[in-house]
Amino acid sequence: MSFREAFYYWLKLGFISFGGPAGQISIMHQELVERRRWISEHRFLHALNYCMVLPGPEAQQLATYIGWMMHGLKGGITAGVLFVLPSLFILVALTWIYLVYGDALIVAGILYGIKPAVTAIVVFAAYRIGSRALKNSVLWVMAVAAFTAIFAFSIPFPYIVLTAGIVGYFGGRFSPEKFQTGGHLVDGKKGYGPAVIDDHTPSPEHTRFAWPRVITYGLVGLLIWFGAMAALWALFGREGYTQIGWFFTKAALVTFGGAYAVLPYVYQGGVEHYQWLTATQMIDGLALGETTPGPLIMIVAFVGFVGGWTKALFGPESLALAGIVGACVATFFTFLPSFLFILIGGPAVESTRRDIKFTAPLTGITAAVVGVVLNLAVFFAYHVLWPQGLAQPYRLSNLFIGVEWFSALIGISAFVALFRYQVGIILVIGACGVVGLLATLARTFVV
Repeated sequence: MSFREAFYYWLKLGFISFGGPAGQISIMHQELVERRRWISEHRFLHALNYCMVLPGPEAQQLATYIGWMMHGLKGGITAGVLFVLPSLFILVALTWIYLVYGDALIVAGILYGIKPAVTAIVVFAAYRIGSRALKNSVLWVMAVAAFTAIFAFSIPFPYIVLTAGIVGYFGGRFSPEKFQTGGHLVDGKKGYGPAVIDDHTPSPEHTRFAWPRVITYGLVGLLIWFGAMAALWALFGREGYTQIGWFFTKAALVTFGGAYAVLPYVYQGGVEHYQWLTATQMIDGLALGETTPGPLIMIVAFVGFVGGWTKALFGPESLALAGIVGACVATFFTFLPSFLFILIGGPAVESTRRDIKFTAPLTGITAAVVGVVLNLAVFFAYHVLWPQGLAQPYRLSNLFIGVEWFSALIGISAFVALFRYQVGIILVIGACGVVGLLATLARTFVV
């Protein structure tokens, strides 16, 4: 395959990669494995295994890995950047519209319907992750413990991930049958015919492990990170964009389990600690992220945009510029580690193609992620169903006071559509947005 042909494919993928990681991986599988035959089933799943072990967006990392295998450094960077760039532009535009016109009747009505749909989507995500990950009582206990830790004790997300990984590591050594990973997001099939990069095709020279190459990529990556942070520090001090860069660097290193797993961490930092945005804006940002192509973790661009806008980092007359810079800073520092993981770790993975031993810690982390995502669903449901807060004193008889019953009905309907009828996320969000708009217009007309 030529680099030009691959370039146009990765560009196209950046605009059509809806459906979250499962949908994005399925799109790549259908196109690269089944139709174009650029890579074999075994090599595709081997790359996917490694990307699922890594923190960060596995679909974007998978695209980077395959692009790197096909065309080396320029192929990997091209595939990874084009996977993200279209969604960054779209999300920046949508976020500006949201902040400027968010109080307009039409926008408010659409968001009124989308918010309970997003709550249903998060609950469904917890179910999907749990159905694959919680294969025995030990993993169930870990999920419950993670939920309790973050819900009842507000333990920071990185500590939960670290603890779960340690438990998984030792659990894999002493009770390996309890920490076996589940299936892939893509079911393995055979019979597609020979591929350009086939099962027994020798690994290209640039994918072979060599310490000089590994050290060079590592040093260059660190220099890029330090250079970017130093520039932000020199221009803005330790606050503002420097905080955004540092926070999303940490987020990029603890996002085991996909985008839904990092949302609680982003919430803790962006909403509670730095106060870049409100809880309601966080829900709205997830709604916008669900409706755009690209990895769902692109919600970091929304958080960065709102953070730059809210803090007016370029003054009150340049809010849009402050937001755009904030979105770009958040995106850069979130995705830089993903490229380094592939370019540095890929050669080692290729040299041990049938012997990856990271599954036990990943299994423990994934079990904890189920509890963390469920806590996120509870957080969203609280703000959507009780917009004015729970009636005091807190007791069971006051639980139904102030409930948004129509929002609850939308949320339940959305979950049934996802769970029972396997309706696509985009269709569910679109339908709920229309229902919310019609309900808002009808309520306004009656009043």
